[in-house]
Amino acid sequence: MSDIEKPLFGHPWIFIRGVPSLNFLPPEGPLEVAFAGRSNVGKSSLINALVGQKGLARTSNTPGRTQELNYFVPDGYSGEGGDLPPMAIVDMPGYGYAQAPKEQVDKWTKLVFDYLRGRATLKRVYVLIDSRHGIKKNDDDVLDLLDKAAVSYQIVLTKTDKIKAAGVPKLLAETAEKIRKRPAAYPGVLSTSSEKGNGLDELRQAIAETVGIARWK
Repeated sequence: MSDIEKPLFGHPWIFIRGVPSLNFLPPEGPLEVAFAGRSNVGKSSLINALVGQKGLARTSNTPGRTQELNYFVPDGYSGEGGDLPPMAIVDMPGYGYAQAPKEQVDKWTKLVFDYLRGRATLKRVYVLIDSRHGIKKNDDDVLDLLDKAAVSYQIVLTKTDKIKAAGVPKLLAETAEKIRKRPAAYPGVLSTSSEKGNGLDELRQAIAETVGIARWK
């Protein structure tokens, strides 16, 4: 089986690096997709569910635990020469936790904006929105940042098992309308539940297409 035919999500993923500042970024190689969201949006749980590994991305009851850009790649590639994984997932620091001092927020903003603005291999950011709360002010601030950096992003609703199923289509339509005029927003909105597995295949397929692979399995 050639590298391009290996399934993206059909075998183990590994953590390769935490990036507290741009000096620690890995060399540009595989295409990257990043996940952003408020600290309690369920980002780590969604990444773990996406790759089928409970302990890959760290989950915590303490908001704002992830303060680095955390890199994950499919296992089985040496990284030497041309033996590179087909893509990397970047877990971005959660935002919007009230306990953070201003200097920490400023440091987060600088790290994220510098990464977004200067990373040629970054193909898309998936911005996670808690379906129980919708797009809040701090989400809008991050969408503004993404628009300013001219980085393509797509909205992913999380925890849809926590709301009535009949309300999901309405929420999808409302969210799509809210981002319709944003210049860097990808028009399709996805809905997911890490706990129930809803929407994970659609998200896997969207990621595969984003990095130029026809199928994810």
